[in-house]
Amino acid sequence: MSGLIGKKIGMTSLYNADGQALACTVIQAGPCVVTQVRSEEKDGYKAIQLGFGEKKEKNSSQPMIGHFKKANTTPKQKVVEFKEFEVEHELGTSLSVQDVFEEGEFIDVVGNAKGRGFQGVVKRHGFAGVGGQTHGQHNRARHPGSIGACSFPSRVFKGIRMGGRMGNNRVKIQNLRILKVIPEQNLIVVSGSVPGSKNSFLILEK
Repeated sequence: MSGLIGKKIGMTSLYNADGQALACTVIQAGPCVVTQVRSEEKDGYKAIQLGFGEKKEKNSSQPMIGHFKKANTTPKQKVVEFKEFEVEHELGTSLSVQDVFEEGEFIDVVGNAKGRGFQGVVKRHGFAGVGGQTHGQHNRARHPGSIGACSFPSRVFKGIRMGGRMGNNRVKIQNLRILKVIPEQNLIVVSGSVPGSKNSFLILEK
């Protein structure tokens, strides 16, 4: 599984050959530095660890500073492991967007969804609500309604959909087509939307 670490820049639109406007997301993908190489002999599996984004030394722990110095690079904000990378790379190698991705390919994008706070059942689970204001119905339009039985089983079953914290969880969006690669600025443009707010970190998997 090849890939890179990226940062969400924002959304825009492109026109295809038929003149249709396609909603798409601009992502800064790399440059990433190989900060560690895992091997079968030493670690029991093959993988490479990539680092992305500059970080001040004063904001890094001493063990991590030493870890990055082994790769002859500066401290990084985000570190991710990619198992079974298609091409073997040496420690300290810098990977840019054209080394991994090409236009027309399909990728998976992993990110942290925007936090929505405490939400009710209509927004969180898509409940329809009560509907009209008939039959004496008063201020219950977006309430969950009944959540269980009475004397038997005398409890609420686990997994009942209720209001609660929504968002701020890891989300993977699969099979997004790469519409454009801009190697001079390490940018790729993918179709559709990706999780997270602007400037949030993304993991791009091929």
